[in-house]
Amino acid sequence: MRARASSVRRTPHRALRSVDTEATGIEPFDDVHEHSAPPAADGTADNLLRARPLPHDTQAGSAAADSHADSAHHADAHEPLGPDDPLAPLPFNPYKGNRGVTRAWHAMKNSLAGFQVAIREESAFRQELTLAAILVPCGLIVPVDPAGRVLLLGSVLLVLIVELLNSSVEAAIDRISLERHELSRRAKDLGSAAVMVALGMCVMTWALIVGPLVVHWIKAWL
Repeated sequence: MRARASSVRRTPHRALRSVDTEATGIEPFDDVHEHSAPPAADGTADNLLRARPLPHDTQAGSAAADSHADSAHHADAHEPLGPDDPLAPLPFNPYKGNRGVTRAWHAMKNSLAGFQVAIREESAFRQELTLAAILVPCGLIVPVDPAGRVLLLGSVLLVLIVELLNSSVEAAIDRISLERHELSRRAKDLGSAAVMVALGMCVMTWALIVGPLVVHWIKAWL
């Protein structure tokens, strides 16, 4: 008596092959290929495939590609940045070299020069400056609480600030080109709209804070 039952089948490569059914658990009529092995549970077959050395041509091509990539990386690392590159350092500005008290002194001189240019060249700024010369003393003497006084004076100064910014935008656009362009017109219109909003805010502030006082004074006189 045999201890284990075995079956005999023909394969394309060998005439006879004995398959141990008890040891392998494969039935006699299962399709068994000699060159195909089941994948190992622990990934041994994958590790063997990864560890298999590449052909000589493949290794040479990989080495050449790696060396080419390294040389390109080093070339990019040492290549100087162009002027349009966002990572390129900014050019030296001689007007930004002052520090400390010298910078404050030059800033004050530039600010006074800006006021002179605005008064001389901008008629709208002259009109708003005249209005501020009237409203600022009124805001100082009107009997309101400190918060209301700050709102009255701040709304007037806000108009002057926005007008100066609008004038600077217009000067920059005229510096680029004096020809008529849709984008230039749009930028100037937006600046004018900002001035109009500041004026509206000033009128609203004075109407809400000083308006009731004026009405009370008129009623008292009548």
